[in-house]
Amino acid sequence: MPKNSKVTQREQSHEHVTESVADLLAHEEPLDYKNSSLNVGGAAGKKVPQIEVPESDGRPAWNSKLQYILAQVGFSVGLGNVWRFPYLCQKNGGGAYLVPYFILLLIIGIPLFFLELAVGQKIRRGSIGVWNYVCPRLGGIGMSSLMVCGFVGLYYNVIIGWSIFYFFQSFQYPLPWSDCPIRKNGTLAIVEPECDKSSATTYFWYRQTLNTTSTIAESGGLNVKMTLSLLVAWIIVCLAVIKGIASSGKVMYFSSLFPYVVLFCFLVRGLMLKGSVDGIAHMFTPKLEKMLEPQVWREAATQVFFALGLGFGGVIAFSSYNKIDNNCHFDAVLVSFINFFTSILATLVVFAVLGFKANIMNEKCVVENAEKILGYLNSNVLSHDLIPPHVNFSHLTTSDYAEMYGVIKTVKEDGFAQLGLEPCVLVDELNKAVQGTGLAFIAFTEAMTHFPASPFWSVMFFFMLINLGLGSMIGTMTGITTPVLDAYKIQKELLTVGCCIVAFFCGLLFVQRSGNYFVTMFDDYSAGLPLTVVVILENVSVAWIYGTKRFMQDLEDMLGFRPCIIYFYLWKYVSPLCLIVLISASVIEMTVSPPGYNAWVQELAQERFQSYPPWALAMCFALIIVAMLPLPVVFIARHFNLMSDGSNKLSVSYRKTMMKDMSNLEEQDEARFILGAKPGEAPVAPARRAYLTPGGNKPTDPNSLSPNSCYGTSYQNAAISPTTPSTPDTPVTPESDS
Repeated sequence: MPKNSKVTQREQSHEHVTESVADLLAHEEPLDYKNSSLNVGGAAGKKVPQIEVPESDGRPAWNSKLQYILAQVGFSVGLGNVWRFPYLCQKNGGGAYLVPYFILLLIIGIPLFFLELAVGQKIRRGSIGVWNYVCPRLGGIGMSSLMVCGFVGLYYNVIIGWSIFYFFQSFQYPLPWSDCPIRKNGTLAIVEPECDKSSATTYFWYRQTLNTTSTIAESGGLNVKMTLSLLVAWIIVCLAVIKGIASSGKVMYFSSLFPYVVLFCFLVRGLMLKGSVDGIAHMFTPKLEKMLEPQVWREAATQVFFALGLGFGGVIAFSSYNKIDNNCHFDAVLVSFINFFTSILATLVVFAVLGFKANIMNEKCVVENAEKILGYLNSNVLSHDLIPPHVNFSHLTTSDYAEMYGVIKTVKEDGFAQLGLEPCVLVDELNKAVQGTGLAFIAFTEAMTHFPASPFWSVMFFFMLINLGLGSMIGTMTGITTPVLDAYKIQKELLTVGCCIVAFFCGLLFVQRSGNYFVTMFDDYSAGLPLTVVVILENVSVAWIYGTKRFMQDLEDMLGFRPCIIYFYLWKYVSPLCLIVLISASVIEMTVSPPGYNAWVQELAQERFQSYPPWALAMCFALIIVAMLPLPVVFIARHFNLMSDGSNKLSVSYRKTMMKDMSNLEEQDEARFILGAKPGEAPVAPARRAYLTPGGNKPTDPNSLSPNSCYGTSYQNAAISPTTPSTPDTPVTPESDS
């Protein structure tokens, strides 16, 4: 602003200024965003000057509501819905697990998801900017979110790289993991011993895909195939997010919808397979006694927490590109239930296919053990009198084998163990819990080898995994780039390409031969505890520092209707309490469980649990510390005024509006515009609105949750006179930036 402007002259004078420009801007009418105005005073009946908030303020916006919903669904629905949720159902009582999951979704998931959507949409900034505005001393929340996004993005894209490798390997018949390779030793051809001891799909995963070492300490050098796959994965992600939501929004139309097409196709195909009903019945048979175990509730809370992407910053970043009057409450409920039903759909598909696989493996078990019994009969180890007369070895059923097995076990009680016979019970096969990479790259791939037209189904499955991962990666990258773009004037394309290049080179840690163990390490330690701490601080900063009453009023102003009063109590008491219990349980779990990983031992051809060496253990705790370090550092720095809090910075939209109108004041009577109808006339303050409370309408401070107002505990005295010295608890008003 020119130094000789009338506003500057008034700032330099000793006259009392009752309200700053930022405070005047804070009195906009939130219920009509497009036609909002500033009521800056004047006598009753006089025409009051108005400043129109432009429809387009320079910040990108979603092309449609559908595009935004698909982006949120694509971010929240990821690989965990396919290979984590079914495993938790199988482990924690089948259908009984759905009860604690649904309850915790209602009291933790939806309220906290709604909270993140609301603050992002109202403040229109990324995670760093949002929490700097809500509570500057807790501004480290956004920085910790960004750190966790970085850690998760590094290893998550490696999983997409694995899926890309399997996708291209699927274009051949028979599938390369359908049979064990044959090793030629001169004129003798034998099956690869490592494969013969395990299975063809297991061997392909550990030896031909990862070529993994036996310990995390053995690097083994880079795996060239996985390095190229990771490069392709980062190129795809870069192209998807290089234009921000302009490019990622279009990608979401396909990447968010295509997985549902594949899941429905797999469900229809799976239900036509023999034994699929056994798998689904096993999954939905509730074991109600499991609901009494605290471990089940802890794992359900953790799954709800991560399924919705809380704390990552992607939810806030996506919602910041919405119009301020968008119904984010509807969005929160819709996306949460879509996520829940997607998990159930994926579970139906997985258990239908695993039921088919269990029947195949059970029949194979019956055939192998029947051959053993025939051998014992021919060698007179067993008497023919032990075989029931109706048993036909050429058409042996599982029930016939079970009857024969029971007779032999009863008669040969002492020497039964030496016979080496297995019971071949279908339920035992169904109870084999498989999750994560073991489900996607071993169990599911093995089942697909028995499908008719198996290459087609394999291509569809891994293409689905690529799209599921891509949707989550777009949200993760947006959670990184949006806060940076809000804070610094950096070209969007340059920032995106730079992030992807740096991430690729950092990701080389995961594509060495021991890289699979580092993926497990990052998955266990880089996100769990830090994200839980981030989310509880988000909850506390809004509900207890900014104030739940004021936040509820902001929601009413923004949405145009009064949110259900139950949210007041959920945000204020229930969610923080549940999160504290979850943090405590997570810390206890980390303390009790020995830190380690499942290593593939080549000589044994199976996994064995191994403890982390000291340097790897230090790396595990370093991941937690680095992710959470911004929280205390920012708090201490801002408490002692060692760094600016950024609270005096308006959002891009409001900054442009304010600067444009202030530049026009040279041609107007600025004193009349700011101070009243005549120079020296004090403005009439807008009527203060009563804020929503559970028990009544008690007037409170009118500061609203918007980027052009200062709020939180340190924001009660945002309007300061030019002679008032600035303190750490009193942010400088925007005029000082002009």
